[in-house]
Amino acid sequence: MADLQDELHATTEVGELDRPDVEADAEAEFEPDVLEDERRLAVDAGPEGDEGDAADAADAADDPLVRAHALLAAHPVADGYSGLPWALRHLPWYDLELGESTIDTDVPRLREGHVAALFWALHLPEGLVGERAVGATLEQLDLVRTVVEAHPEGLRMAHSATQVTDARNCGRVAVLLGPAAAAALDDSLGILRALHALGLRVLTLSGASWAGENGLTRFGEEVVRETNRIGVLVDLSGASDATVRRALTISKSPVVFTRSAARALRLHPANLPDDVLVELGITKGLCLVPLTAEQTGPSVRDVADHLDHVRALAGPECVGLSGTYDSGAAHPQDLSDASGYPRLVAELLGRGWSESDLALLTWGNVQRVLRSADFTARAARSRREPSTAKIAEMDG
Repeated sequence: MADLQDELHATTEVGELDRPDVEADAEAEFEPDVLEDERRLAVDAGPEGDEGDAADAADAADDPLVRAHALLAAHPVADGYSGLPWALRHLPWYDLELGESTIDTDVPRLREGHVAALFWALHLPEGLVGERAVGATLEQLDLVRTVVEAHPEGLRMAHSATQVTDARNCGRVAVLLGPAAAAALDDSLGILRALHALGLRVLTLSGASWAGENGLTRFGEEVVRETNRIGVLVDLSGASDATVRRALTISKSPVVFTRSAARALRLHPANLPDDVLVELGITKGLCLVPLTAEQTGPSVRDVADHLDHVRALAGPECVGLSGTYDSGAAHPQDLSDASGYPRLVAELLGRGWSESDLALLTWGNVQRVLRSADFTARAARSRREPSTAKIAEMDG
C-alpha cells in the first residue's frame, strides 16, 4: 500500500511532570464529597460526645479500603490497556453510561474504580496482515470515536497529557487510542503518520517482519525513530527479547510495556526479566502490570507481589497499571472488572506503599510518559523530516 500523506499537527504544550507531593497537597486535590466524608468520620457523633462512635470513626478512617478510595479520588487510575473496542463489535446494543453486564467495563464501574483515563487497544485477530490489517484497525478507530461520541456524559477523546487532565477535570473518562498492532502499518511509515493524525498514541512492536525474534531490522529501527518524531509511544509487550533490548537502546522517548509483569515471579513470555526491569528504570520507561491471572496470578496479593518486584527493580517512577479488561483474559479474584482498583490499592497501602508512590502508580507515571513523548517529538521534528524509508530498500 502506498504511503499516506503526513497530516501530523502539533500537540498541546507539554512540560515536565514533577513527582506529586501527596502528603502536602492531597487534601487540596481531593474531591469535595470525599473530604466531607472524611470530616464526618473525624467529628464526634453529637453534642454528648459519644466516645465509642468517635473511636469507630477513627478506626474507619484508618481502614486501608477507606484510605484507598480517598487516595484514588485525588489520584485516579490511568489504565494502560482495554480490549473494549473488539468486545463491543460483538454486541448488538449497549449503553456504557447506564451500565453493561456483558462486558467488564462501563462508566459506572469505571467511576466506582476511580478510573479517569483508559487506553483502548485496537486489537487484531491472529494472522491478519496487509491491507486487511490496516482496514480492521481503521474500523476499530472509527468505532471508538463513535462510542465516545455516543456517551458524552461519561467519555471524552484525548490525545495528550493536557487533554487527559482536562477530561478528568470535567468529570469524564479520557479515552486514548492504542496500542495498535505493528501489522496495522502494512510496512508503511506513511500509514503510521496517518494513524497518528487520527489519534493513535501507542504502537506495539511485535508480529511484523521488521520486529521479530532476531530483533529490529534496519526498517524496524526507522519505525522507532519515526514514532519518536511524531509522538507515538513504543509498546514492547510481547516483543522478542532482542527487539526489547534494541528498542530500549535507540528510542529517545520512554518505551512502555502495556501488559507485562515480572518474569521472576511468573514465567510468561510477555513478562520481563529482572535485567530488563533494571534497564527500564535507567531509561525511565514504564511497565504497566496487567491484572490477569495468567501473567500475575489468581489473587490481589499476587498482583501486588509483581508491583512490589517491578517497583524494587525499575523504581516507583516506572510502574503502572493495566486492567487488560475485555481482552478475553481471566482476572484475579476481587479484580474481575474495572471497579476493583480500590481493593488493589488497599492491599498496597497495607504493604507500606507511600501515598506519593501510589500516586505515581495510578496516575503520575502515565502522565509523565505522555508528556515526554510529546516533548521528544517537538525536539525531533526540528531536526528530522518525515521518513520516506521503504522496507524493500532497507531490508531487501
